Amino acid sequence: MNNLISVVIPVYNGSQYIGKTLECLLHSTYHDIEIICVDDFSTDDSVSIILKYAEQDNRIRLLRMEKK
Repeated sequence: MNNLISVVIPVYNGSQYIGKTLECLLHSTYHDIEIICVDDFSTDDSVSIILKYAEQDNRIRLLRMEKK
């Protein structure tokens, strides 16, 4: 029996790295994971990159911080 592992990735203007990070996680040998990306008001392309990956793999979720 495999246990689900949650990987939480804080993201702030990480467009330079987020694609490679997601690729590494998606190609790991352990497949029973969920990847939660928490965006903290990025002003670069981080969110669009995450959404592109999330469309292709349902293990990826994007949470966006709310302004107070």
